[in-house]
Amino acid sequence: MKDWRADPAEVTQLLAGGHRDPHALLGLHASGSGAVVRTLRPDAEAVTVVDAAGARTDAERTHPAGFFEARLDASLRPTEYWLEVAYPGGQVFHLRDPYAFWPTVGEIDLHLAGEGRHEELWRRLGSNVTEVDGQPGVAFAVWAPNAEGVRVVGEFNSWDGRLHPMRSLGASGVWELFVPELGNRTRYKYEIVGADGQLMLRADPYAQATEVPPDTASVVYESTYEWGDEAWFADRANRTHVEEPLSVYEVHPGSWRHADGNHLSYRELAHQLGDHVEALGFTHVEFMPVAEHPFGGSWGYQVTGHFAPTSRFGEPDDFRYLVDHLHQRGIGVIVDWVPAHFPKDEFALAHFDGTALYEHADPRQGEHPDWGTLVFNFGRNEVRNFLLASALFWVEELHVDGLRVDAVASMLYLDYSREEGEWVPNEYGGNENLAAIDFLKQMNATVYGRNPGVMTIAEESTAWPGVSRPAHLGGLGFGFKWNMGWMHDTLSYFARDTVYRRFHHHELTFGLLYAWSENYVLPLSHDEVVHGKRSLIDKMPGDRWQKFANLRALYGYMWAHPGKQLLFMGQEFGQWREWSEERELDWYLLDEPDHNGLQRLVGDLNSTYRGLAPLWERDNDPGGFSWIDANNADENTLVFLRSAGDGTPLVCVANFAPVPRDRHHVGMPRAGSWIEVLNTDAEAYGGSNVGNLGRIQATEGPWHGQPASAHVVVPPLATIWLVPES
Repeated sequence: MKDWRADPAEVTQLLAGGHRDPHALLGLHASGSGAVVRTLRPDAEAVTVVDAAGARTDAERTHPAGFFEARLDASLRPTEYWLEVAYPGGQVFHLRDPYAFWPTVGEIDLHLAGEGRHEELWRRLGSNVTEVDGQPGVAFAVWAPNAEGVRVVGEFNSWDGRLHPMRSLGASGVWELFVPELGNRTRYKYEIVGADGQLMLRADPYAQATEVPPDTASVVYESTYEWGDEAWFADRANRTHVEEPLSVYEVHPGSWRHADGNHLSYRELAHQLGDHVEALGFTHVEFMPVAEHPFGGSWGYQVTGHFAPTSRFGEPDDFRYLVDHLHQRGIGVIVDWVPAHFPKDEFALAHFDGTALYEHADPRQGEHPDWGTLVFNFGRNEVRNFLLASALFWVEELHVDGLRVDAVASMLYLDYSREEGEWVPNEYGGNENLAAIDFLKQMNATVYGRNPGVMTIAEESTAWPGVSRPAHLGGLGFGFKWNMGWMHDTLSYFARDTVYRRFHHHELTFGLLYAWSENYVLPLSHDEVVHGKRSLIDKMPGDRWQKFANLRALYGYMWAHPGKQLLFMGQEFGQWREWSEERELDWYLLDEPDHNGLQRLVGDLNSTYRGLAPLWERDNDPGGFSWIDANNADENTLVFLRSAGDGTPLVCVANFAPVPRDRHHVGMPRAGSWIEVLNTDAEAYGGSNVGNLGRIQATEGPWHGQPASAHVVVPPLATIWLVPES
């Protein structure tokens, strides 16, 4: 009988890597009353089909390139036979046949992915340890709609793509293959015959683990981690962050602290960072991007593994341990998430299937002029779904509490950092990226809708309206927005010599004109202490004492200002050097009293702040703030009032001149005894200990528009907080 043999033309197509349905040719097929088994085993000497009863049928080599076919008299089930493959030198392998199994990606999955609405797509695309027909193995699936052929390669097949061609699942553009007997930690890539006929090796966009850079293979990863943060999650679900204390410690995990010249692992970081953050009282840690990235000098902002915590510090379950440990200590975790752009590295997303797939083909839309990166094509459903699934993966699988979304402004504007003629207007002739706007709304609505108590935070540097307004009310749907205007104006003011500050007083007061236009985070981030900008302590004018006093005064003012706080690592103790990702922080500085005092102040700021509802309960309500004296530019002083929901007041008095104000007449919201709960000039912080001996007395009589007033001792270059003694 000759009818059971494969069509030679199909075999030739398979060998060329362009067969879109290898399962129709390879594997187990009915043939009359029996079956035929076909396999491609290049370099093999012989192939034998062995059934569950031990019956052996030798396959016939029907193509010199290693195509074997065996005719069996009886029909079999996929799990009822093995392939016994013999190679020169006596090596023999017993293998389950990958081409005997049904697809692992269903029609509903493909439909939802095509519409951009598959919210857990990482469970279907990528590599997933699973069982098919009771047979354990790994299901591989990748979106490459314009490829001529896709094959999975790895250490399991000596990186030989001929052994494991994948099947195309029709118009979806998804290619799939279940490889039995594979398991956790298998290294692999996809070998793609591109639309241009070129052969390419690509990492898996949906891989949940990777090799340690500079190696670039993807790694099959099945988590076995058992979480212990149930209490944290139960509490988080009821949180309303905008009305609660929120102070964030921003961390680059590779340079925070080293041991024996090497960065800490995720598990080491969990305990040491947990100790530090708990002692200082920050509510949250924010990690600069920990998604996998090939170039450490990018600080993580050029991502190649959107579902994989970087392997530099350990496995994904080690990252889970870090998050879990911080949760169990009452510390939230925010990660930088980068959906705006991606690098051009050949092993990753760029020109993935031989075409501009994840990016735009037109460089006026697809290339970022500042960063040398590619811009995601937000107009493609599958690209939006990729990013949406990534956001949900970090929140739901890795338990992070917030996503700080990088470079949002570059997503919103088609002409971002582009000159005339270098950008393409939208369908209405405008510069708004309508597809990106729709994506951000979808992402925020979905993340918040599925995960009560999380937060998303936009790094958005323009005056785009409604960034932190819910999407259903016309906003972008973020929970918070970084207040870049406040950061710029405040640092500009503090960097000036004190004698000139009176001419720039408005730099401090202007921000209160828009302080409630969004839910703001006040960021003193990594961006302000690199690239020649100098560290925060080094920005301050004056001699050493004045530099520290200025920085202490700034922190006291910042923690009392409407909005949440973010401080980059090293600035809590006044690191002199600019930050570098290549070295650890200068922890030895804590042996010096002024550095140690500054860190003590940051700890006291956080603990005092968390106990004072006027400083956070009405952050999103302009009624929770009022100026007492905003106009004393000649003396470089500011006085303002914060109020809690029950009317409990706090008065902040700041003196940004290097001379004390011995009897500074200040309006007060009520008469009576007031406690000085914070003084940044205290001796414990390295200050001169000028102050009010712990309390002042306010008397009836209007002043500064208030019903009472007091004479307050205001130290030089210092901020004090006053609350009623009751």
